Amino acid sequence: MTKVSFSTVAYCKIIAHAAKYPHCEVNGVLLADISTRGENLVVVDTVPLFHQCLHVSPMSEIAMMQIDQSASSCDMYICGYYLANETLDDLSYDKPAHKIVDKIIEHESDACMVVINNRLMELNQKESALIVHAQDDGKWKRLNNSNVQIENVALVAASAVLQQQLYNNLVDFDNHLDNLALDWLNKEFCLSVERTSGHDTGRRLMINKIVS
Repeated sequence: MTKVSFSTVAYCKIIAHAAKYPHCEVNGVLLADISTRGENLVVVDTVPLFHQCLHVSPMSEIAMMQIDQSASSCDMYICGYYLANETLDDLSYDKPAHKIVDKIIEHESDACMVVINNRLMELNQKESALIVHAQDDGKWKRLNNSNVQIENVALVAASAVLQQQLYNNLVDFDNHLDNLALDWLNKEFCLSVERTSGHDTGRRLMINKIVS
């Protein structure tokens, strides 16, 4: 893997998850279309996981199993992991809470890991808040910004998500496990991003493939 790009909705979901729970650590997984496997990594969707207990646990195992099955059924796969730490300047990723990424890398050697830079969580998104890492000789190394592609439309859409507080409509697996009626695929949120950006961001989303 030499380059990683993020779709508008993938970027917006990550930003929304961190914004909804600014007082908590949050995490989630990244999804790619299986047709692009072996090429530059294209993150087309994400699934927000937790904001309460991020450790590997029966709940995380249930979540990962459901996500993997749903993704596989629509020709997608888990291609990485994202996290936001609780404090403003904490960019670490080696806490026990983030061992889920180790599970992912066991099955997907080209997976990436994203750490959210909380200082760039601004209402007006002028630059990406994502720090992307890839494995190199068994160690995580940060990719140069030139190898991470996030279109300007994604920054504009994320700004709208923050300014209009659309992040309050985002559902993570903690929410879903508290109320199984809540949609962890986030169809309504994705539609909001689509309307905000003015682009058809949902063409390759897992939710669209499942319900089509």
